[in-house]
Amino acid sequence: MNKHQFYHLQVSDVRRLTPDCVELSFEIPQDKKELFQFSPGQYLTLKAFIGGEDIRRSYSICSSPHENRMSVAIKKIPEGRFSGYANHQLKKGDYLDVMPPAGQFVMDTGIKKNYVFFAAGSGITPIISQIKHLLFHGMADRVVLIFGNKNFGSIIFREEIENLKDKYLQNFSVHHIFSREKIGTPLHHGRIDKMKCDDITKRLLDINDVHEYYICGPNDMIFSIRESLESMGVEPSRIKFELFNTEGLKKTLVRPEVREEYIDKASDISIKMDGDIFEFSLDYAGQNLLDAAIENGADLPYSCKGGVCCTCKARVLQGKVEMDVNYALEKDEVEAGYVLLCQSHPRTEKVYIDFDQN
Repeated sequence: MNKHQFYHLQVSDVRRLTPDCVELSFEIPQDKKELFQFSPGQYLTLKAFIGGEDIRRSYSICSSPHENRMSVAIKKIPEGRFSGYANHQLKKGDYLDVMPPAGQFVMDTGIKKNYVFFAAGSGITPIISQIKHLLFHGMADRVVLIFGNKNFGSIIFREEIENLKDKYLQNFSVHHIFSREKIGTPLHHGRIDKMKCDDITKRLLDINDVHEYYICGPNDMIFSIRESLESMGVEPSRIKFELFNTEGLKKTLVRPEVREEYIDKASDISIKMDGDIFEFSLDYAGQNLLDAAIENGADLPYSCKGGVCCTCKARVLQGKVEMDVNYALEKDEVEAGYVLLCQSHPRTEKVYIDFDQN
């Protein structure tokens, strides 16, 4: 067993959360429980053959480790093939291919801290796992959730959040922001953009009393909140965020032109995973390493192919590669030689990459 391959897991429960969102729970066999242990904030990559095509998607785990279940929430998106399949066809007893938990949107819970979470829509999925973990284990002095939705009826995990608020009155507070429903004060109406975040922070938070911020939702919301917090003096290291997709990113990021010195050059590539080594040749100006490896017969792990998740993360042990974009790896990981294969191109005559050092 290894963490880079898919396992055929049975869907133990399908629970409707909202009209366009379901929660899937999986039966984890006893001999795989250790492999599927997770940290709050991580995700699962799911695979299904839909219309004869291999479709892979990553979804954040919404359960918390102490609940002894493995669940993800999947919101239906327009023309979303996997989300439509999950919302309208999957049922209890069906099977899906599931890769063990991955992801780096996790908390440092070494000491008690004050946390602020910003979420919008299905961005609540990793955050609800984190909040439940903190409160259950008494790991936070204060937890604040700023949660944006269209209206009251569209709130994912509405009852669960209310139950947590009632149970942990002294430690947990929630502020709902609705874009299509007015519930009183202007502060609680609209979208969570930079201006709204400025207002929320000034009126509801004391930035000097908050140790860490966690953000998940639409990309434009994430970057607006980050900009707002940094403009108020919050150190970037205290702001953690999780991107679900590449929406709005590719428009501003264009792959660098291949320098003249790289034209007509090729690299001998070796990729090690689970003890096996795959070898092939790749032009400096050719495909990315992930696509090239798959085309040459390697069954490597991947999901988004956009530099957002870290499913195809591996370490360069010899040679040099260059990434087009990177939204998943931390600076220290890049310095240690880790790359995202879906964004990487060889820049030396020999490149040796190891998945087994993840």
